[in-house]
Amino acid sequence: MTIDNAVRTGSDFAELSRRVQRAGLFDRRPGYYTARIGVIATLFVGGWVAFFALGDSWLQLLLAGFFAIMFAQIALVSHDLAHRQVFRTRKPSEIAGRLAGNLCVGMSYGWWMDKHTRHHANPNHEELDPDVVPDILVWSEDQARVAKGIPRFFGRWQAFLFFPLLTLEGLNLHYASARAVLRPGLKRRGLEAALLLTHAVAYLSALLLVLSPGKALVFFVIHQGLWGVYMGSVFAPGHKGMPMLKPGQKLDFLRRQVLTSRNVRGGPFVDHAMGGLNYQIEHHLFPHLPTVNLPKAQHVVRNYCTELGLPYHETGLADSWREALGHLHSVGEPIRREHAH
Repeated sequence: MTIDNAVRTGSDFAELSRRVQRAGLFDRRPGYYTARIGVIATLFVGGWVAFFALGDSWLQLLLAGFFAIMFAQIALVSHDLAHRQVFRTRKPSEIAGRLAGNLCVGMSYGWWMDKHTRHHANPNHEELDPDVVPDILVWSEDQARVAKGIPRFFGRWQAFLFFPLLTLEGLNLHYASARAVLRPGLKRRGLEAALLLTHAVAYLSALLLVLSPGKALVFFVIHQGLWGVYMGSVFAPGHKGMPMLKPGQKLDFLRRQVLTSRNVRGGPFVDHAMGGLNYQIEHHLFPHLPTVNLPKAQHVVRNYCTELGLPYHETGLADSWREALGHLHSVGEPIRREHAH
């Protein structure tokens, strides 16, 4: 897909926004979020009750997989809170977001919200999107040509290493959160640090008090590894393998969001598993739109893109990964070519 010939017209988004407004899709959905959060909270608490009841058993490894799912679902709720999909105002959003992110899963709400906001403003921009910084992997051939150190080491075969590396994403989220609260500038840094520390102490204490050291270690590895894979599987399909924006390349808001985003088909199961982020195009255009309204917004957005002749990209889940991994392998070619010589 190319963006070189995209028409740049700033007023197009205003018309789309009016159509979404007329459809009533900006309306809050408190009943939906009450039910969703209630189910997740019940399952999460029930999981810990089962954990303590089961005791020092290898069957706990099944719960490790269960908690990987729960951590991801809670992180997705925190994501919706950060975008003010649940509450209209900032204060309750931040309180609930810190409880969900920092306390329940050990991920800094403030750090993640800052990073994610910058991503939304400039998705797939080589200089401005923090999600495509070449710290481990390279996301464009230009990054590959100048890569050194770790990105250069992994870049040759990064498509094959992508899923194995995702097993470390959970630990990376904990590490990045801890690093963020140790640096000045993070809002409510003391509170965030206290909540993260409480999570870490409670989580590790539960494992070591109930399980033998060997079982605790295996539980930790499985839980954190599967959580990382789940998180990567939810967030990566939306943009990886879609066009990258180079420094100086400018598009209006509508085209910047649509052309760099991918939707994923799959029905209700995929909708719930991905927390609505399979409607990535609509989510990027209207981040505060309640998740449950995204499927209806899709009809409005897709029809409007057709009117404008604007490419609207949607695939199945398997194809989204094929495109993403194919892109990763393609952009690593400069490193492979240099090594071959």
